[in-house]
Order: sequence, then C-alpha cells, then structure tokens
Amino acid sequence: MNVMHQDSADPVAAKRNSWVLTVAQAFGGANAPIIVSLGGLVGQHLSTDPDLVTLPVSLLSLGLALGTLPAAWVMRRFGRKPGYLLGSVTGMVSGLIAALGIVLSSFLVFCLGTCLAGFYSSYVQSYRFAATDNTTAAQSHKAIVRVMVGGLIAAIIGPQLVIWTRDALPGTPFAGSFLSQAVLAALAFPVLLMLRTSTPPTAHASESALERPLAQILTSPRYLLAIATGVVSYGLMTFVMTASPIAMVGHGHSIDQAALGIQWHILAMYAPSFVTGRLMVRFGKERVAAVGLLLIGCSAAVALSGFDISHFWLSLVLLGIGWNFGFIGATAMVADCHTPAERSKVQGANDFVVFGTVACASFSAGSLLHSSGWETINWIVLPAVALVLVPLVWRAARPGDHSGSPALR
Repeated sequence: MNVMHQDSADPVAAKRNSWVLTVAQAFGGANAPIIVSLGGLVGQHLSTDPDLVTLPVSLLSLGLALGTLPAAWVMRRFGRKPGYLLGSVTGMVSGLIAALGIVLSSFLVFCLGTCLAGFYSSYVQSYRFAATDNTTAAQSHKAIVRVMVGGLIAAIIGPQLVIWTRDALPGTPFAGSFLSQAVLAALAFPVLLMLRTSTPPTAHASESALERPLAQILTSPRYLLAIATGVVSYGLMTFVMTASPIAMVGHGHSIDQAALGIQWHILAMYAPSFVTGRLMVRFGKERVAAVGLLLIGCSAAVALSGFDISHFWLSLVLLGIGWNFGFIGATAMVADCHTPAERSKVQGANDFVVFGTVACASFSAGSLLHSSGWETINWIVLPAVALVLVPLVWRAARPGDHSGSPALR
C-alpha cells in the first residue's frame, strides 16, 4: 500500500509554512528549556518533600502527553492554524501562572503552570509533522529538519533568558524567567497567523472513506518500530536531562553551569538538523536513528566515567546529538505510515505513546536520583538502548527498507 502523507504538493505554500513554523518553533521551543533548567531548582525552594522537587518538570512532560490527543482532535476538527493559535494562548497563560506560583510561594500553583506549559508543547511538537503538509514524499524529510532548526534558536533563547531574567523581579528569584516564557508564547501568536493550511482532513470525504482503523495501523511492524524508536530516544533523553541540573548542583557545580549545560545539550539537540535530512536521504532514516541510539548509549558511558563539569557537559552534548538522530529518524518513519486522512490520529497516537512514556521517565527521574544516585540513572540507559537498537539495525539492514519510499510495509 502506498501512503502519501501530503495533501497535494504545493511547493510555494510548503516553503512559506516551513519558515513560519521555524520561527514559531524558535519561540515555542524555548518553553521547555526554561522549565527544565529551573523547574527542579524552584521545586527545591517551594516543596518540603525532596522526592517532589522535579515534579514541575515531570508535569511538563505529563501535560505534553495528556495534550497530544486533544491537540490532534482540535487540528483534525478545525485545522492546524486554529489549533496552533490556541496553543500559543495556552503558552501565555502557563507562563503567567508559573510566575504567580513563585510570587505566592505556592508549589501547587507553580506546578499548574508547568503542566499547562506541557499542553502548549503538545502543539509545538506537532510543528514537525505540519512541515510535511503540501510536500512530496522526497521533500518531507528536509521539511521536518528545516522546522527543527528553529529549535536551535530556542536552545539559545531559553537558557539565556534564564540567566538574564531570573532576578528581574526583586525578592522573587526565577519569576522573571517564567514571565519571559509567557512573552515568547505571545510573540509566536502573530507569526502563526501567517500560516497557510489546507482544509481539515475530515472535510475530504473520499479520503475519509479510505481511512483505516487505528487498531489496524497499530499492527504494522514499521509503525510500531517508529513509535519504539521515538519512545527510547525521547524517553531516555528526558530521563537523563530532568535529573542532570540537580545532579550537577549536587556535585558542587553552580546554577549557571547547570543552565549552560542544558543550553549546550539543547544546542546539540538541534544543531545537527542542518545535516540530518541529508544523512537520512543518503543512508536511510532507520540507519540514522540507529546511530542516534548508539550516541545516547555513549552519553551514559561518559556520565559514568566521572563527576567533573566536563563529564556532565560532554554527556549532555552526546545525549542531544543522539536525540536528534533518533527522534528525527523516528518522526520521518511515522510520516511514511499514513494517508492524509489518517495523519491526525496516527501522529496523535504516536505522540501520546512517546510523550506518555516521556512523562513516566520524567516522574521517575527525580525520586530515582534522590534514592539511588546519578550513576543508576545512566546505568538504566544502556539496556533500554539495546532493546530497540537490535530490531532497528535489523530493519535498516534489509534491502530497500531505508530507501525513503512512502510505502507502508
């Protein structure tokens, strides 16, 4: 069965949308690094339970997971543009609530803000799929990567805002950083107004008639492998990243060094995007994803070798590059597995599973770090990588399976 994931190729609209989404990604993508850099540290000030200090970061992941299916429904029913505008408003509100929680010294209110930020991120995460609308199959990989490059800008904006604005409000450390989070979401709103989207998929009666049930799609080994690759690459990245700022501070490094470590990590997450698309065209998406998982394993090995700031930073850089190859490869694999009418539910189901797992990883990271230490966090990475790497390498080695064809096998 040949599955074309674009509505109809329109190079002009696709190019315009890719630039709009790239800028929106730069603003929206900075949402997560602000919370990841500060969520655990604010949690230490506001929570009396050491096991709950990373709860705000975990709630970001939970909100992202819970928001994927409603976001998919909104975009399926009303179209991508209205959905993305709603997401931007959610981002503004989340930053204001988080800042209010800090001002009121309320851990509960702060957690509500970070959870709502996750709902905003559920829209931001789908920008990568929106980039493939109106493209041909051959152009889709490059379109995904082009939008992901916006995350490179976000990697600079987010951590720098943490440093510049964390003391902007006297007497309330870090509140200014979350106000800046709301401002970034507000800046994304007029950008997203320029998006040109097609009619919502449900309006295409002829395509809807050809829609397969989600249960049938879930029986496809290729789709299941794509989901598993996304789960491991994103889940492990979040698992380690959530614990790393607290681990760095706990081993005697400063808050600024921890924030810079997250910045280098997020730069490493997005900087390879300039070449990831070409690598997938040349070697195949499965092979690129496999290299990504290997790099994630290497990052754990570096983390286990010492506690100097160089060990933390190098580990986070390798983790970021590994995430880039693994997650973008998985995204391209998913994009090959649906028709235009199926795209919302297939993409939504993928993100629900991936980010649901990410939320579980994030929730467990804080308590595991507190009870078992930084080394245990990294020892867990190695068998998890091996579990998916083996079938991924087997799939990549099969002739024709990495050709970039949109055929659903």
